Amino acid sequence: MRQRYVYLINSASPVNFVFMTNENSGDRLRKLLEDFQLTPTEAARSFGITTQNLNNWFSRGIPSRQLLPVARQLKVRPEWLSTGEGDRTADPVTIESNASYIGPLAPWDDNTPLDDDEVYVPFLKEVELSAGQGRTAVEQSATRKLRFGKQTLRKQNVQPSEAICVAVSGNSMEPVLPDGSVVGVDKGSTTVVDGKMYALDHGGQLRVKTLYRLPGGGIRMRSYNREEHPDEEYSGEDMIDKEILILGRVFWSSVLW
Repeated sequence: MRQRYVYLINSASPVNFVFMTNENSGDRLRKLLEDFQLTPTEAARSFGITTQNLNNWFSRGIPSRQLLPVARQLKVRPEWLSTGEGDRTADPVTIESNASYIGPLAPWDDNTPLDDDEVYVPFLKEVELSAGQGRTAVEQSATRKLRFGKQTLRKQNVQPSEAICVAVSGNSMEPVLPDGSVVGVDKGSTTVVDGKMYALDHGGQLRVKTLYRLPGGGIRMRSYNREEHPDEEYSGEDMIDKEILILGRVFWSSVLW
């Protein structure tokens, strides 16, 4: 939200009028293109859309399914592009979700042998306990796994034995991580760094959230979709009582549009 102040002149007691103007992702995109000295025609071509589509984005905002690709292309944080909050500039290698480009994909199946520079990374899943009255527990899947290049893990300072994958469920992390996205998690990195993304075991529920530290060993969980999913705060005692365990830092993500 942007405020513009207009003052009444030639009055003994100037009156301060405040006009509120809404700024959407399209407004921020237009400003970015001006800063980068990109014409609408050049920008539309680079995004793979028509200039009319781009004009629609300017007026209505960037569609949620396009937000992350546009943010990556312009090297800005998708959270800032979507809401205007936080830092504008993204890390040169990662974007807020710590997702990194790992190169072109090649088709493979379970019968395709691993290359010398590849490892399998297992998935975690929620398993309903047989006598738990709907309670679940987080366990490693016996069948689901992903292949990662060892060089990819080394670049992120992740030991292969500490890497796991988690599927994102629900819309709480949209538009950065839509439902069904997959994240790579470093189990060797559980110390919270404010603003970074982590996977958690919350009483048997797998969750992916941006975390912030609170005094006394507590944490604040933040979703990107804050309109539907407001911040959650837990004290150090809450984390024990509610069985909240930080599984590790998110170092990679995959999104299918």
